Amino acid sequence: MNILLLFGVFFVLIMLSVPIGVALGVATSLTICLTSNIGPVMVAQKAFTGLDSFTLIAIPFFMLAGNLMALGGIARRIVNLADAAVGKFTGGLGMATVIGCMFFAAISGSGPATVTAMGSIMLPEMEKRGYDRAFSTGLTATAGTIGVIIPPSIPFVIYGVASGTSVGDMFKAGFITGILIGIGLMIVCWVISKKRGYKGIERTKNDESFLKVFLDSLPALMAPVIILGGIYGGIFTPTEAAVVATVYSLFVGKFVYHELTWKIVYESYRSTADMNGFTGLALGFSMSFAAYLTMEQIPAKVANVVLSAVSSKIAIIALIIVILLVVGCFVDNISSCLILTPVFLPMVKAVGMDPVHFGIMMTVALAIGFVTPPYGVNLFVASAVAKLKIEEVSKAAIPFLAAMFVCLLLIAYIEPISMALVWLLS
Repeated sequence: MNILLLFGVFFVLIMLSVPIGVALGVATSLTICLTSNIGPVMVAQKAFTGLDSFTLIAIPFFMLAGNLMALGGIARRIVNLADAAVGKFTGGLGMATVIGCMFFAAISGSGPATVTAMGSIMLPEMEKRGYDRAFSTGLTATAGTIGVIIPPSIPFVIYGVASGTSVGDMFKAGFITGILIGIGLMIVCWVISKKRGYKGIERTKNDESFLKVFLDSLPALMAPVIILGGIYGGIFTPTEAAVVATVYSLFVGKFVYHELTWKIVYESYRSTADMNGFTGLALGFSMSFAAYLTMEQIPAKVANVVLSAVSSKIAIIALIIVILLVVGCFVDNISSCLILTPVFLPMVKAVGMDPVHFGIMMTVALAIGFVTPPYGVNLFVASAVAKLKIEEVSKAAIPFLAAMFVCLLLIAYIEPISMALVWLLS
């Protein structure tokens, strides 16, 4: 009864467009009041104590670093280098967009931030070179999902806190995973570009040499090197890496590229505060929601029911993937992670799946929700940048979503793809 009440109230509120954080808090409070003797003050207590985490400090700093890099010239230099490297090939500018998203992902940790940064730079350029606007926008929206897969990733931080898993191990596991998805998207981009005649642009003597472009982009390229190298080398924690990324972004944007003004810096701080306020509310009440689930032993009960009905590891993983894909269409990945991790984690542990491997699979599955309506935040962001209808972008994104789904299955069923670096660097 309490399970039905909890999830029933939650989904009703979501369908009424109530903010996710408020929906979680109300559903938990109402269920506690009607089904137990525990005072609703528990909801506030768990929300407050759940946010009292050193690891979670990384989230606002990665958000801020992403904003500063997008506005401080770092994102544009990364794109210029990618274009210089692959722009001459068939579909080269599209592939440069994917590469740019991969590099920016290694800085920002956010899907929508990656789409905004890359879309504002690449979409006008791709249109100039004859690319269909819907195709370009669908590609950018899908490639933006890499923002939450290649470390540093905000959802990895969330999952680490929710599951008690090492965030550093999650970052290690996400590296090869993100590269695999990037390669998959580039293959699809090449095939479609070949069919439609999107040829590359040969560089002329008037164009800047690759060496000059590389040297100009070197300070930008050093950002992911410093961040990931510092984490993998044990120099600093993921949380400390977020602060380093922010300081480095500010320094390069202001004193190297001279594109950051103090007004832009202020707006970046204000925008980050707004985003973090919303994220913090959702995170806090997600902690209360998860605490109630654990208290009522709901995850264990669900795991027992599923395991008694399905014994095959392959079938259980397939079932979880389907649920994650459906949930990702309606709920953002952070809230989904916090809600579903305590439900599914006992189940996957019972069938011998490593928690890190499961975290990667969950993140990729939920990342697909960035490009699937009605939630589809990347679709909305890309549509706004390109000034296209959401329906056009959604249709154009289908081939790239198919590539992501294939990559998801490979990641889910071939453990070394995600775990190789974890095993190697342990």
